[in-house]
Amino acid sequence: MGIAKEIEQKLASAFAPQLLEVVDDSEAHRGHAGFQEGGESHFNVKIVSEAFKGQSRLARHRAVHAAIGPELIARIHALALDISDGG
Repeated sequence: MGIAKEIEQKLASAFAPQLLEVVDDSEAHRGHAGFQEGGESHFNVKIVSEAFKGQSRLARHRAVHAAIGPELIARIHALALDISDGG
């Protein structure tokens, strides 16, 4: 299973989102630090879930990182997050 799919499954399980998009943006970073042939090094994630209601931006980012887990986070170079509670 690819990293994007792993991220998607972990976030879907943790937050039951109304919207979840995980995009492998690695090719746009060819020649930059952290790029690896075959992709799966740079990701953009957009997630909308009521689970984030009342949380600060920092708390939301921490929750997403915790849900993805340190093992998976260690396998990627960059993770851009767009997190919303849908409100």
